[in-house]
Amino acid sequence: MVTIYDIAKKANCSAMTVSKVINNTGRISEATRKRVLAIMEEMNYIPNSMARSLVLQETKILSLLITDITNPFYTSLARGAEDAALRHGYKLLLANSDEDVDKEKAYIETIMATRVDGVLYSPTGDESAALIDRLTQLDIPIVLVDRVVPEVECDMVLGDSRAGARAMVEHLIEYGHRRIAFVNGPLNVSTSRLRLEGYQEALEAHGIPFDPSLVVEADYQHALTSTIAARLLELEERPTAVFAANNFFALGTIRTFQQHGLRVPEDISVCCFDELEAGFVVDPFMTVMAQPAYEFGTIAVDLLVKRIRDKDADKRTIMLQPVLHSRRSVKRVN
Repeated sequence: MVTIYDIAKKANCSAMTVSKVINNTGRISEATRKRVLAIMEEMNYIPNSMARSLVLQETKILSLLITDITNPFYTSLARGAEDAALRHGYKLLLANSDEDVDKEKAYIETIMATRVDGVLYSPTGDESAALIDRLTQLDIPIVLVDRVVPEVECDMVLGDSRAGARAMVEHLIEYGHRRIAFVNGPLNVSTSRLRLEGYQEALEAHGIPFDPSLVVEADYQHALTSTIAARLLELEERPTAVFAANNFFALGTIRTFQQHGLRVPEDISVCCFDELEAGFVVDPFMTVMAQPAYEFGTIAVDLLVKRIRDKDADKRTIMLQPVLHSRRSVKRVN
């Protein structure tokens, strides 16, 4: 293996000079710099990135820790983050917690050992506060994406879950629905709490009493296979429409209804938060409250790079607004 000492010997200079050329530090004549670079290329020398990071106190690596890479929202977010990271001269390491706190903790340990320059982080829930605190103690810059954790202060890129949920329920009400069910995620996750609040606000604004039996809490880890929506069909008066807190809940709900011989939207309407990717075959096409997932990733990386460069800057929260796409999965009722 070629070392900087081999380069220095052939270039007739010190190893320190070769190190300065590699790390672009110190004062070196242009002639010396060109001679060293030419010899490095001739000898096919590959710099030791770990050694370089120890010298410069940076790795030019960012980490993205998300909760479910199979979810189209996070897939698009990851693509946006990767594109933005490359634009800023960073590489992006992807980690997927699968909504599992233990797996999330293991990844945080790896992230700390890898000495990444910063972390984009979508926490599994409120229990993630201790993990975020560990990163903060090591002075690792963090940007939370999509989800927040109570009493944690850092840069954030969020979607307006409360307003989006309220707008979706109001859309259903405009279509004549008054008995509206809500399939939500666990309430230890901030987006679940906010979407429930938006659901309740819309009902209250239109004089519709809140019925707890119409709200069911599902598990994110088994969103597609969960039959929890079947509980809604056991009610004495079943709902005419179901609002699902995310796209996987919507698909699982439709699958459950189909197993019970119900058609969407002829027998019951279904809509959801977050867009479905083109690869999903769903008929009818889903009415969704779409979030700009790609922009979540690009904006979060921009914030993180600014934080890396200026760790004392004021913390920022950027709220992105969702957009309603009305399609065929919701029908009007009298």
